[in-house]
Amino acid sequence: MAMSTALWSFALVVGLLTVTPGLDTALILRTAALGRRTRAWGVVLGIQTGTLTWGTLTSLGVTALLTASHLAYEVLRWAGAAYLLWMAARMIRDTFRNTAGHEGASDADADADADADPRPAAGTDTLLGGWRQGTLTNLLNPKVGVFYVAVLPQFIPADAPHFTTGVLLTGVHITLGLVWSTVLIASATALGARLRSPRARKVLDRITGTLIGAFALRLAATD
Repeated sequence: MAMSTALWSFALVVGLLTVTPGLDTALILRTAALGRRTRAWGVVLGIQTGTLTWGTLTSLGVTALLTASHLAYEVLRWAGAAYLLWMAARMIRDTFRNTAGHEGASDADADADADADPRPAAGTDTLLGGWRQGTLTNLLNPKVGVFYVAVLPQFIPADAPHFTTGVLLTGVHITLGLVWSTVLIASATALGARLRSPRARKVLDRITGTLIGAFALRLAATD
């Protein structure tokens, strides 16, 4: 397989994967729609950090342990499911909190709640908080690692350097992800004014929390 053919073929596969609605899309849209543009970009950068990590480890052959070791996969799977369930529960729970009480919280309390991404409050629209959430969400999803183990090697030409080509292909995935995320954030920001009322915010949080919870349960139930 020639290098140019491999690049275009891989771009098509991961491009379709990127635009398919899923957990990443839900997190980015929800964060941007609530007016947290900075945090939304943090989520995007965190997701791409996870993608780069999976691609690099796969190029080194490390992620093959996920398919070779049942224990390694199970530990990562349950850790990911637990984190997503915790995030979903916090997100839904916060929609039942007293709004006035929440607005009176300190900046320190608001920043401590940032991982669960509750309603907008002082100190929560941070790049670091979004990056941490995006990175954990991606790295604790073993399906991403398994995807790279199964797919990435197929697009590396036999005569090409394995590590360099693997990282290059991962860069293609990251580039497409950044482009698509730009579209998502711009679209959510344009509609954000209609979604920032307390009522709309609660509905958005409950829908997003339910989707994340469903994804977590699916992850936990998948062997």
